[in-house]
Amino acid sequence: MDIIEMTRELGKALQNDDRYIAYSLAKQANDNDAELQALITGFDEMRSELNKEMCKEDKDTDRIKELDQGIKGNYQKIMSNRNMIVFTGAQNALESLVNNMNQIITMCANGEDPETCEPSQGCTGSCSTCGGCG
Repeated sequence: MDIIEMTRELGKALQNDDRYIAYSLAKQANDNDAELQALITGFDEMRSELNKEMCKEDKDTDRIKELDQGIKGNYQKIMSNRNMIVFTGAQNALESLVNNMNQIITMCANGEDPETCEPSQGCTGSCSTCGGCG
């Protein structure tokens, strides 16, 4: 088995991990939550409208303030939605797992022992052993 085939096997193992499964289920719950999707659509529309207003030469500052407040309010509603809270936690757990995997691969590529190298929790300040910023 070559290294690419082994990487594909690692990908399969990742997709069988509880953190990936939790993320996938939470994403599906978000996609199926009509109220949440309406909030996200409204948020995107307001953000787009704000961008258009900001690009105008004769900006309507009252409209900009109104859109800004609407965006902030919508964002709070989105982030306090139960499905979004679960999704955010699951996404963070999956990102942490993938980051740890990347750190180990990077350390091995830099000559460290695959059996003993340990990913750091947070930034150490050294980019030479880092798997990349989140």
